[in-house]
Parts: sequence; C-alpha cells; structure tokens
Amino acid sequence: MGQPDDQPRQENSSAATTIRLVVSDMDGTILNKGKILSEETLQAARKLSAQGIKLCLVSSRFPPGMERFRRQMGLDTPLGALNGAEIVDSQGKILSSLTLAPETVQHACRILQENGVDAWLYSQRDWYVTDKSAPHVQHESDVVGTPPQVVDDLSAHFHQVGKIQGVCDDAEKLEKLERDIAETLGDAASVHRSSDYYLDITPQKANKGFALKFLAAHYGFSLEEVACIGDMSNDVPMLKLGQVSIAMGNARDDVKRHAKYVTASNAEEGWAKAMAQFVLPHAPVTGINRKETP
Repeated sequence: MGQPDDQPRQENSSAATTIRLVVSDMDGTILNKGKILSEETLQAARKLSAQGIKLCLVSSRFPPGMERFRRQMGLDTPLGALNGAEIVDSQGKILSSLTLAPETVQHACRILQENGVDAWLYSQRDWYVTDKSAPHVQHESDVVGTPPQVVDDLSAHFHQVGKIQGVCDDAEKLEKLERDIAETLGDAASVHRSSDYYLDITPQKANKGFALKFLAAHYGFSLEEVACIGDMSNDVPMLKLGQVSIAMGNARDDVKRHAKYVTASNAEEGWAKAMAQFVLPHAPVTGINRKETP
C-alpha cells in the first residue's frame, strides 16, 4: 500500500505479467509543474514504444486540451478525455461518449453556485463559462490552447454535457463538496477532484477506471497487461484496476494507498523513473501487438 513520503518505492515488481499498455494521467503526472513534457519523459515514452508498449493519455481535460501533447509525443493512440466521458482516436473519431442527464447538470450547478463555486461545462469539444475573467479561466485557456465560449446562462447548455467542473481556490471547501455532491447525486454522477481547485462531475460510468477498461479492450489486452499512473483522487478508479498501478510522489496519501507502487514527484522526473523501474522490466519480448477493434 502507498507510502506517506515522496520517495520511489523499492519493492519487487517481478510478479507482474507482461505489460502491453500504459494508461497515464497528465497534469501532475506525465506533465511537470510547468505543464510541459520534459526530455526525460519524452525519452521514456519512446522506450515504451520501442519495447512494444502502447501509451494512452487520460485526463479530466477535454480533447482539444490533450491533443497537442499527444502530437508532441508522436502517439497514435486514443485519448481518454473528461475523465473517461469521451474517448477519441487519433483522427478525432469518438469511440465512446457518455453524458450527464440535464436534470443532474442543473442540480450540480445549483449546488456549486450556492456554495460560491464557479461552474464550467464541457460538451463534446465545447467549453462554456459565464465569466471570462473568473479565476483560472485564462490560465486554463493558455494551458489547453483553446478559449472557452462565454455565455450569459449555462442552463441553455445543459444537454450533452460530458463534464461539469467546479472551480474554487478553497481546497478544503472543494474537498467537502466532493463528498457532499457525491452523496447528493448518488448513482447519477461520478464526483472526483482533479486538482486542489478543480472538482469534476461526470456521468456515473465515466471515470478513469472505465477509460482503462475501454482502452484495454480496444487493443485486446487483459487488465493484467495494463499499467497505470496518476496523482489525484480522480485517478483512483484506474489505480484500483491496473496490474501495475503507480502513484506519483506528489500524490496525497489517500491516493497512494490505492497504488501498488509509488514513484518520485513530477518535479523529480517521477514518470520517467516509474516507467524504467516498474514498467519496462515487463515489456513484451517482441513488439507485436494484438488486434485492434475497429
């Protein structure tokens, strides 16, 4: 179970079967604190490919906020966007799409707004906000390379929503709201924080565990052939499933407890170290991959 410190775990991973797929979170994991891919990370990703291991990115971001990193890494694998609510191939074809019921969107937005938390909506490739000058809007726009659509009233866009994002700089408030909204919405939604200031509300089946299972099935791999790595509570559903599950050193202790291994932080090349220590030793003998589903 997870270690409370930020040092790489040094336990034996020899029991792992052959690993053919890595499912990786982005922010706080494969991206460093500057929200960029380091040269060490790019080299580690190239080693995965050379050893016959597929790499798929999963994130709470919507597809446009992920695509430039996929291109930078030279990946042709699907993206698991919106915490798994939308899975898109390298040509932009939607392989899977899950949405929230409009009444669930309305209910969640009302709770967020009553608690002084900004609500953003993501619908397929669109991002809606009501105030372009609100905290984190410009920063998010710069990071994902896509501006939001500014609307007067979110209620006109309650249909086909893949994710609601609650935005607030009060981390303790968001932590409490994560529990309260999850209890209130029950089976209608999956509720997890993707950072200290972002709370993600997605369809009940839309989480990174769903994305991991979908991506494994897409390539015809078993869950025993999948490694995964992340740092936040929205990564826990996949950390529970991966044969080799890795928490970043910068993850909270409650996230680390769900991982089999802990690596260094994203400020200390933790992703590259994790690939070298826990994944590459279990690469396929050959680079031959199984069939892809159409």
